[in-house]
Amino acid sequence: MSSIVVMGVAGCGKSSLGAVLADTEALPLIEGDDFHSAANRSKMAEGTPLTDADRDGWLDTLAAELARHPAGAVLTCSALKRRYRDRLRSAVPGLGFVYLAITPDEAALRVAARAGTHFFHRSLVASQFEALEPPLDEPRVLRLDATLPTALLQIQVAGWLHGQPTKARR
Repeated sequence: MSSIVVMGVAGCGKSSLGAVLADTEALPLIEGDDFHSAANRSKMAEGTPLTDADRDGWLDTLAAELARHPAGAVLTCSALKRRYRDRLRSAVPGLGFVYLAITPDEAALRVAARAGTHFFHRSLVASQFEALEPPLDEPRVLRLDATLPTALLQIQVAGWLHGQPTKARR
């Protein structure tokens, strides 16, 4: 598997883990939030959840970005619904997903702590959980506890990527 998506709801640590993985695996980082349209960013800043239609162009762009890196890349993307993940999979066969599982309370605390540094409005955390279809029975998915230290998560992902057993998957 050459490309992976670090996925989950807002506040789960996608960007932090994605950056570490890109560095340690020597892969380019594609920060999904950087590709949202100005309209989507405005909606989220105002506390308005994105619709599937709002995400269409964004997902197409992310799929194209992944495809531009045939040697592999790390994408951070909420990928909340299976059809979103399948859309990304169709662009990159063998795509893997690292699902950072977190509770609604913990996600809300984390998002509130970053207020003023990110366009995502904290009121949207609940809507993310409403939209979330956990990738429990999908191929090439590693589910991890988002509350574990980033360094431990990185070790677990590296083991998974390189065919070694992983532990501590709460």
